[in-house]
Amino acid sequence: MDPIAASGDVTHIIQTALAPIFLLSGIGTLLNLFNTRLARVSDHVEHITELLDAADDDQKALDLYRHLRRLSRRRLALDASVIFAGLAGACTCAAAFALFVVTLRDAAGSMVLLWVFGMALGCTIVALAAFIVDTILAWHGVLRDGPMPLAKRF
Repeated sequence: MDPIAASGDVTHIIQTALAPIFLLSGIGTLLNLFNTRLARVSDHVEHITELLDAADDDQKALDLYRHLRRLSRRRLALDASVIFAGLAGACTCAAAFALFVVTLRDAAGSMVLLWVFGMALGCTIVALAAFIVDTILAWHGVLRDGPMPLAKRF
């Protein structure tokens, strides 16, 4: 075997292996974003719950429950985002692993690589779609219900 051809094969394998790694890095960034948004939603739920406990007006309580319903839908959308992004990360890792297995074996394993990398991309698309739902719920709620009530400052 020609050493130059062998080094070219190794270079091609390394270049091909980088695609899943870049996707994994992007998925990690998305997970960080989703978790940050989820933490903010959780903080808002705690705040609204405190305001509900102190609410003395039925209309004010109704408005607060409306905010809680919106936050619940946002939490569900963000939960889906996190789940699918996590699955996308797992599929990406499986794709990177399959890539190395395929290079060590024959081309029969390439279908596995195609499937798991495709699943990683599909899960990323679903995670982003769920995140878009959260964003729409957040903005729609602000337009419809107004901004979140502010805490009383002492």
